[in-house]
Amino acid sequence: MAILEVTGLKKSFGGVMAVGGVDLIVQEGSMCGVIGPNGAGKSTLFNSISGFYPCDAGRVVFKGQDITGLAPDRIVKLGMGRSFQVTKIFPKLTVYENIHSTVLFTEGRGWSMLSSTKHLAREATRAVLAMVDLAEKAEELAGTLSAGDRKRLELGIVLATKPNLVLLDEPTCGMSPQETVETIALIKKINRDAGTTVLFTEHKMDFVFSMASYITVMNFGLVIASGDPETIRNDPRALDVYLGEG
Repeated sequence: MAILEVTGLKKSFGGVMAVGGVDLIVQEGSMCGVIGPNGAGKSTLFNSISGFYPCDAGRVVFKGQDITGLAPDRIVKLGMGRSFQVTKIFPKLTVYENIHSTVLFTEGRGWSMLSSTKHLAREATRAVLAMVDLAEKAEELAGTLSAGDRKRLELGIVLATKPNLVLLDEPTCGMSPQETVETIALIKKINRDAGTTVLFTEHKMDFVFSMASYITVMNFGLVIASGDPETIRNDPRALDVYLGEG
């Protein structure tokens, strides 16, 4: 069953086509990758799917509902989470406060350091911290974390919204090899244990082929190849445009 269906999606900026009529289907519970060189349109595709950019044309259907043109906050409430290439966290709050505030807003509550809300939803907050392996750093300021831990925190913020589908844009960007390995294991755990569907972009090919059950290759805003990892490894268009011929 498809959790996400994108049909004919187009987006241009000042007459420059960033996404030129992309079709994409993501099956529920799967882990799918979107790859391509810089400027291929991957981030624009994610921004258009998640409501940060309005589509010029096309249709986005999530869990059977047409969400084309909806604002990002409404899409989040429907169960779609999103991370970014440049990590978006609250650097002056603690790790705990970053997750806790998101949990409270997801539950329809406000958050304040000075109100009684700081005593609410502790168990749910700690559960998310444990899921992303940040429980021991709960009281550290988010802005002091390593690049890998900031990415983990951002993923925790996304998971605190209880998503059915997460869009991860370059989830290992800026990470050390060890942090990359740990992040791969974490994303696999989220997909396996929580049943969360994952759609990601990534430049590290070992990451892509170890994670994705289905891969879409983009270039100049268009889909040039799609299929399982073995199909992509042997597709001459993918080899020529992105993986390097031969």
